[in-house]
Amino acid sequence: MGWLKLSVDGRPQRARAGESLLTLLQRLDLAPPALCADPRLRPAAHCRLCYVELEGQAEPVSSCTTPVAEGMRILTQSPALTGYRRQLLGWMAERCSADDLTRHPDKALHRELLRHGLRPGADAPPSRGGPDESHPLIRVDPARCIACYRCVRICAELQGQFVWHALGRGAEVHMVPDSGTSLAESSCVGCGACVDTCPTAALLDRPSLALPPAERWTRSVCAYCGVGCEIEVGTAGEAIVAVRPAPDGPVNKGHLCAKGRYGHAYVSSPERVRRPMLRQQGEWREVEWPQALEAAAQGLQRVIDRHGPDAVGVLGSARATNEENYLTQKFARLVIGSNNVDCCARVCHTPSAAALKLMLGTGAATNSYDDIELTRCFLIVGANPSENHPVLGARIKQRLLRGAAEAIVIDPRRTELAQHARLHLALRPGSNVPLLNAMAHTLLAEGLIDAGFVAARVDGLEEFRQFVQTWTPERAAAICGVPAEQIRAAARLYAGSAPAMSFHGLGLTEHTQGTEGVMCLINLALLSGNLGKPGAGINPLRGQNNVQGAAHMGCDRGILTGSVALETGRERFEALWRAPLPQSRGLHLLEMIDAAAAGRLKALYVIGFDIALSLANHAHTQRALAGLELLVVQDLFLNLTARDAHVFLPAASSFEKDGSFMNAERRVQRVRRSLAPVGEARPDWQILGALAAAMGQGQHFAYADAEAIWNEVRRAWPDGAGLSYARLEQGGLQWPCRSEHDPGRAILHAEGFALGPSAALRRVDYQPSTECCDAEFPFLLTTGRQLYQFNAGTMSGLGALRTLRPRDTLDMCASDAARLGLRDGEWLRLRSRHGWADLPLRISAQLQPGQLFASFHDVETLLNRVTGTQRDRVTQAPEYKLTAVTVARRPGDAA
Repeated sequence: MGWLKLSVDGRPQRARAGESLLTLLQRLDLAPPALCADPRLRPAAHCRLCYVELEGQAEPVSSCTTPVAEGMRILTQSPALTGYRRQLLGWMAERCSADDLTRHPDKALHRELLRHGLRPGADAPPSRGGPDESHPLIRVDPARCIACYRCVRICAELQGQFVWHALGRGAEVHMVPDSGTSLAESSCVGCGACVDTCPTAALLDRPSLALPPAERWTRSVCAYCGVGCEIEVGTAGEAIVAVRPAPDGPVNKGHLCAKGRYGHAYVSSPERVRRPMLRQQGEWREVEWPQALEAAAQGLQRVIDRHGPDAVGVLGSARATNEENYLTQKFARLVIGSNNVDCCARVCHTPSAAALKLMLGTGAATNSYDDIELTRCFLIVGANPSENHPVLGARIKQRLLRGAAEAIVIDPRRTELAQHARLHLALRPGSNVPLLNAMAHTLLAEGLIDAGFVAARVDGLEEFRQFVQTWTPERAAAICGVPAEQIRAAARLYAGSAPAMSFHGLGLTEHTQGTEGVMCLINLALLSGNLGKPGAGINPLRGQNNVQGAAHMGCDRGILTGSVALETGRERFEALWRAPLPQSRGLHLLEMIDAAAAGRLKALYVIGFDIALSLANHAHTQRALAGLELLVVQDLFLNLTARDAHVFLPAASSFEKDGSFMNAERRVQRVRRSLAPVGEARPDWQILGALAAAMGQGQHFAYADAEAIWNEVRRAWPDGAGLSYARLEQGGLQWPCRSEHDPGRAILHAEGFALGPSAALRRVDYQPSTECCDAEFPFLLTTGRQLYQFNAGTMSGLGALRTLRPRDTLDMCASDAARLGLRDGEWLRLRSRHGWADLPLRISAQLQPGQLFASFHDVETLLNRVTGTQRDRVTQAPEYKLTAVTVARRPGDAA
């Protein structure tokens, strides 16, 4: 970047070529007021406050839209400029009340009024109609609007929702939602970006209205999905009063979704468990920590003594920090003496990790989210980023809206991104392998492969060519229901738009061929050369905030910290821990449940994971839990799993502890405590250490703080050795990062693969699921998350978010509903070969005939009573995405 010489207020300065005058003046702390400016938005010069004078020009210029130039002489202060700004600010002050300045001191206009010594014009601004309080998250007060257009622009340019529109001219201009009526009736998705950018009290966070202003702000990481948005947590006393996006967050770029901004009511919920509890005579009784730890320790030791250590299982948590998951697997292996350890990755993206590790040598995303802005084509398979990873979905959507990239969406439902895509391949659930094989067939049949890349870095081409010859698009079309020409068009677009970047979700992994489906996706990347370069790669969209970290820290029966195989890392870890590792193979999560149901597993220690609500085939899980001699639950709430527990240990939330999370692009980021834990709750790492001490193994868990644990992690994990807390304080880093001077690696496989210089194509034949439709069960059900709720609902189900989507629904297309004589909103009984659930009907344009969709967040619905027994053939992930069902009106309801 070149530097230019100029002067500001008579002093020589240097400016970066291409930057605006406003950016320069902000860096020099000489900036004029700029109430329509936001670094996330393109400059627009609506407020006219940022004018400065330039020598040689008769009229002032807007500093936000004027680029710097060599030799400029800029004047930021003059009697004319001062008078002009005060006059404009005086008019804007009439849109404020004195109370606004006190209650909302961080609003940009309020700061400028205080800075210039201007008082609000009245106790209340002139009315433009009453406030709109219809939306549970956002309060709208048109009387306080200064027509800066920031809400209109940020909704369009950051979120891509286009909710806000300007009506009228001149002094009569005003902002209205796209409904033309209330915000609640609009297309608003509750991200709060308009509130975040609004310089006045015209837009406010409704949940914060009754709370005091923030006294301090703490930077941390969102506790919801695996995108890893950085946040600033506003607290007053010992309560969270606001959450806002970190303006320079490397992933979210100053943006959040509804859950990230508003979904924190659970932290102070009266339903939080505040003291340890024991179940006695069938009832929970609060006890002191020593008594609870003694009961858990004695119960675990009793099982070990009677049945051996492999009769105990330990489950880590995607909600817990990296440090805590490291200790969880260390606890299982050293204190219990078993490799029976796992986490929720088993039921979501273990198929991704297994396929990527097997074929490329590293079981993680190959690229960075910043490659979104570099790619020319998105291949989105079995994922709905707009609802499940909303900030990432908004980044993808912006790229599509600007025409800078194309998209291919492979999904049974017509999701939001499918509507923006060049191609939507609406395949039948469970037919990913045939479709992806047919795309590979097209690449080879039409000569669309990257011949240079394949020759240099891909093995097994001729064997693969022979195998895939039979997988013509016509053959695949008969299985997956996608026309053959659409399959060919998708292959041509993907291969012809380099670089092309694939994202995939649970719609690819949660099938009997989940791991193999990811292998097929990797085949396409290898054939087209879309690996090891910017804007390309294979990128799993991880569902929970630290599921990547939980698995990578070793919460998996077969791997140790750093995703090293147990036998490969045994000697190194035994030397580090100064203790032997168990010799047994260990059980993964689903095997633990099977063993418990069969009476072989006698005890289970579950940390931050509601398996009773989350696992498929609920009846089987329930039988397994009910038969345990000891079930210890460590969590924030008495969840469904805790109904069968014997000991409950109250844990701290991520807002109440220090540590780190690892997002889905391999970025490790600091989690910082902003509150004291509620009641007697403790961070998970402290509970693990205390329980280890109660079992006579405290010497292995004597850590002063989370950083001390992390330093041991760095010694155990060479690819993370450079990720010190001191460096992470300056911002997150992506591994591999092997030393304090290593900047980390955003892109994997640039020169070769972890397995060697080349990778082999995999021949994956189609094995249809045995879960299929018949006359009794004519519909295919797939399950997933929705925008306003999250997984088991224990976090998002409390507070204002719940009013936006109060319960799970059963989605069905209009033609099926009409054929069955069903009405939108009426209650239906959903029944499969495995169980039933009652849900209200929601008629949706996203569904195809014969297919249904339901979310699984509500404990009252308990949707996993319906899902079945089928599992991925490689990793045993349950087949949540394919269940044969039938529907009828709920018994007792009138037609």
